[in-house]
Amino acid sequence: MSTVRRPLVAALVALAIVGTTAACAPEPMTHLLTGAAGAGSVAQESAPKAATGGAASGVATAAEDCADGRPAVASLDPEGSPEVTSGSTMAAIRAHGALRVGVSADTLLMGSRDPFTGDIEGFDIDVARQIADAILGDPDKIEFRVITSGDRETVLAEHQVDIVTRAFTINCERWENIAFSAEYYHAGQKLLVPSTSKVAGIDDLEGQRVCAPEGTTTLERLGEWEGVEAVPAATHTTCLVLFQQGEVDAITGDDTVLAGFAAQDPYAKVVGDAVSDEPYGVGIPADQPDMVRFVNGVLEDMIAGGQWEESYDRWLGDALGPAPAAPSPVYGRTP
Repeated sequence: MSTVRRPLVAALVALAIVGTTAACAPEPMTHLLTGAAGAGSVAQESAPKAATGGAASGVATAAEDCADGRPAVASLDPEGSPEVTSGSTMAAIRAHGALRVGVSADTLLMGSRDPFTGDIEGFDIDVARQIADAILGDPDKIEFRVITSGDRETVLAEHQVDIVTRAFTINCERWENIAFSAEYYHAGQKLLVPSTSKVAGIDDLEGQRVCAPEGTTTLERLGEWEGVEAVPAATHTTCLVLFQQGEVDAITGDDTVLAGFAAQDPYAKVVGDAVSDEPYGVGIPADQPDMVRFVNGVLEDMIAGGQWEESYDRWLGDALGPAPAAPSPVYGRTP
């Protein structure tokens, strides 16, 4: 690793860390990218829909069934357009005056703090803004809570936040503690390595040190790779710091996260085919099925109204190519 590379990118990482540290407490309403929820809604069947196609089309390929016999990605049918009704969870959020959202502030392109404006922005943040707009009539009425990957379930179970939009993979184990919206983005696990590395995929990693954040499905899967030394870290940014310092040889994670690293580090590259399906959903407290249905309605509107594609093009298009089809929702789960 060259001496030129380290100070250049370390400075970028330092900016992200400073922003994250400054944001560890709940924040007041934050002004970010504008965009109201679309007016149209796509009618959906109440029965579960079979996922078709591969990850490139934005549709889940994994067929994991949970204890209730439903696919992990199955959520609650929105049963119409999202409405804030009296006595609902959404009415309580409206009375509070802001939507409390658990987010990342150091995942470039998905949820990161702009070091110049101080705003948190990215694809995940746009999803949260759509939900805030649908409940409160203003996408800026958000209180951000910056959390680590390992915090996601805890802050929901303890009702410290209303939702989590933080590259949150839907799986059966997590459904036991919290609830999820329908899938809003389909990612896959890949590798980030130095641009001079000969590693082309997981088969080339024997004897190498690979970093992944604690409390993630990525770290769990890394433990299954033979001959690889798994190095856990608190956050994705911590992994990048270790990578820059030469303490790890590679980082593994969702392609969305690694695309952000590659965008800020000209001496790194994303390699390998996706070795997993990572369907992202909005995390919601388990005892709020009305909020799950509402959020699913908002996501339908976001896709139908074109905001989903606009957000993808703004944040992910340069790194990951043209926008795929948005994930098709799978319903049929019951509270």
